[in-house]
Amino acid sequence: MPTFSVTVPAASAAERLDKYLISCESVQQQCAGLNRSKLKAIATGITVNGRDAKLSTKIRPGDSIVVDWADNIPDHIDPEDIPLDIIYEDGNVAVVNKKQGMVTHPALGNWSGTLVNALLFHWNRESVAQTARRPGIVHRLDKDTSGLIITGKNRESEEWLQAQFRDRRVKKEYIAIVAGRPPHASGTIKTQIIRDPRNRKRFKAETGTENGKFAHTQYRCIACYGSFSLMRLQLKTGRTHQIRVHMKYLGCPILGDPLYGNKTQLFPDATLMLHSRLLSIRLPGQAAFSEFKAPVPRRFKKVLKTLHGKYLKCTITR
Repeated sequence: MPTFSVTVPAASAAERLDKYLISCESVQQQCAGLNRSKLKAIATGITVNGRDAKLSTKIRPGDSIVVDWADNIPDHIDPEDIPLDIIYEDGNVAVVNKKQGMVTHPALGNWSGTLVNALLFHWNRESVAQTARRPGIVHRLDKDTSGLIITGKNRESEEWLQAQFRDRRVKKEYIAIVAGRPPHASGTIKTQIIRDPRNRKRFKAETGTENGKFAHTQYRCIACYGSFSLMRLQLKTGRTHQIRVHMKYLGCPILGDPLYGNKTQLFPDATLMLHSRLLSIRLPGQAAFSEFKAPVPRRFKKVLKTLHGKYLKCTITR
């Protein structure tokens, strides 16, 4: 994996790390055509003066920067004939029931086989530059989260949809099977979400701090089966890993979650039991909201069948 290091010259002005790297001649010599999108895609680790840093970090004269990046990155995103479960489609949008295991768009470690590759083929489009915007993508789901995702088929539709996500006018509802029982039948979780300093792949929920980003989730327990619960979850904000982090914070990590949960004796091979079940949004040019639902996945039905056979169904009354 290539590594590049540079010390910011004394005559330089303070600026964002990404802007400095893009304008740095020695960096461009090693990675021609580097822009902010490509930098974000290929950088696997960045430190400033020996400490982990973000692309938005302010750098100053004398700072020592080290960047690790991925090699052998393809120049283009190519159309791929990958079957898609289309819930709805018109001339402006497509609503897809994304299967578990599919990455939303090309990124480090997943340069092909993504939803974008499949959409390019489905829409009969040509290859696009790897450094260009991700065609159609206005929001995302984690690789192992299945369910509804809406995509824009043209720039105007993308901007229309993005505005609704930005203004938090979209209703997104998920179902999850968790290990544990919540303290109440329903509730609201409001915390800051910050990166876990002990594991850079994880995040954690904290209160009493202004660090990180504010996250708001509403939950309702549909039913309990022994030490497992079926939950309905509604996102009020859209942070990375938000539901997974908030369920762990609640003491009910999602079954099959390799980052925030633990293996259970009853379901040792379970994969992430989180599914985007409902999406309500205004389509381009429409005043009324359209509502879309995805069917319950087979992996949920198999786990629920086992739970129904082993435990009595009960509900939380408090």
